[in-house]
Amino acid sequence: MPVSVVTGAAGFLGSHLTDRLVAEGHRVIGIDNLLTGSVANIEHLAGNENFKFIKQDVTEYIYLPGPVDFVFHFASPASPIDYLELPIPTLKVGALGTHKALGLARAKGASFLLASTSEVYGDPLVHPQQEDYWGNVNPIGPRGVYDEAKRFAEAMTMAYHRSHGVRTHIVRIFNTYGPRMRLRDGRVVPAFVGQALRGEDLTVFGDGSQTRSFCFVADLIEGIYRLSQSDFREPVNIGNPAELTVKAFAEKIIEMTGARSRVIYKPLPVDDPRQRRPDIGRAKSILGWEPRVGLDEGMRRTIEWFRQRLD
Repeated sequence: MPVSVVTGAAGFLGSHLTDRLVAEGHRVIGIDNLLTGSVANIEHLAGNENFKFIKQDVTEYIYLPGPVDFVFHFASPASPIDYLELPIPTLKVGALGTHKALGLARAKGASFLLASTSEVYGDPLVHPQQEDYWGNVNPIGPRGVYDEAKRFAEAMTMAYHRSHGVRTHIVRIFNTYGPRMRLRDGRVVPAFVGQALRGEDLTVFGDGSQTRSFCFVADLIEGIYRLSQSDFREPVNIGNPAELTVKAFAEKIIEMTGARSRVIYKPLPVDDPRQRRPDIGRAKSILGWEPRVGLDEGMRRTIEWFRQRLD
């Protein structure tokens, strides 16, 4: 039975990945300091003999007895509201946390997968974004703490691969949504859905012409799992290339929730990306992966999950 370590296991993506690994027959050791994660995301695994939870900050030395086959490094604040409030912990988990997780993988002879982000492309000057694009990031802007933490994490991951022969993978995750997102985490999906379900007006920043591409969490996890089983070492975009404007997305949420909300506009935050859409040619050709859940179906399931939480 493979043994996998998932850092950030109590987070939105980490908990879904943990579920997938357990379903695939892995014994999973989940590590999380619960800074932004929640025990509620993994409480359904309580008593499962193939899951163990350790509350720990991954920026500290990780000691685990016995064999480990895979290390999935998903620990990090991941929404603007989090990394603007927690800039130094965000930088530390990207640097020190990645160092400790890679050290564990090296010591155990395990495969390592880094959860990176489309934010490494910054406010992109190339559209759609391909993995060979180096990005347009403001390193000293307020968003830079997250962007540069992930860029550094990618650099360290490749250094461990080249210098120590660690089997590494890097997934660049584009906007992902689904059940277990925190209602007030600042990202556009929970923000719009929460406002609509509470009967509030939907807040669009800027004129709403900026674009995003939304991938349902089950599709993302499928891509990540396939990448972890591959021999490919370079970064791979995993996301849905179906692109729409933020204004159009707000109008869709109003329609799907049956809300009477209006769309209101506020100034665009500093360094907010104008466009975001993955080129998934690499994922298609190497992993045989592409998203399968359409936005209407995925949002229907997500809205229902949020509705139950608000009720």
